[in-house]
Amino acid sequence: MTTDPLLLSGEVDTATARLLDTAAGLDATAVAAPCLLPGWSRGHVLTHLARNADGFVNLLTAARTGEDIPMYASVEARNADIAAGAGRPPAEQLADLRRSAERLAAAVAAMPVEAWSATVRTRHGPWQAALVVWARLREVEVHHVDLATGYRPADWPPVVAQHLLHEVAGGLADRPDAPALVLRPTDGNRPELVVGDPTDAPRVTGTAAGLAAWLIGRSSGDELTVTPDGPLPTPPEWI
Repeated sequence: MTTDPLLLSGEVDTATARLLDTAAGLDATAVAAPCLLPGWSRGHVLTHLARNADGFVNLLTAARTGEDIPMYASVEARNADIAAGAGRPPAEQLADLRRSAERLAAAVAAMPVEAWSATVRTRHGPWQAALVVWARLREVEVHHVDLATGYRPADWPPVVAQHLLHEVAGGLADRPDAPALVLRPTDGNRPELVVGDPTDAPRVTGTAAGLAAWLIGRSSGDELTVTPDGPLPTPPEWI
């Protein structure tokens, strides 16, 4: 599962183009309608994605210049920006989304090779700058699903589904609130992924996209199978 920014930047461009096509088809009623995220409209999601792109520009600028620039000025400022932008007209939302994506693409193109190894300050702690491109790809693909406009986890490219599944499963391994699981992806010739003690753990089988979507709360998991027969375990909230 690569996080090479040079390999994934094309995936980000393609994912962004799909997202912009979806956003271009939303009228004022659709933008104001609820999305899959509790308490948010589609306008909240679109604004979040635009500000997320600008936050990643801040991180890449920090990596390139050596300045101490956080992703957001503060959590409160981030939340206020999303709330303030959520009610804008569709054309303004679309233009903002497009311009912010262009700024991020320019920031990626401006990165010298050595800057990708720099440590940057995200709201989740320190990261290597090279992770920014994967993180943006994940944001675009997951939140495209959250818009509830017909784009589904099954539409995720294999590189996204498989990487997301490995990332989430790896994160669960360090969480005491995660149930023991053995995850069996049926596509991509991938090995089983183990969370906790596998001795008596249920085996959950499905596509990489289906498993990942269930683990991050974007699917009920109805298309997954459990061995031995029984209900799906309840994964902890994705953070």
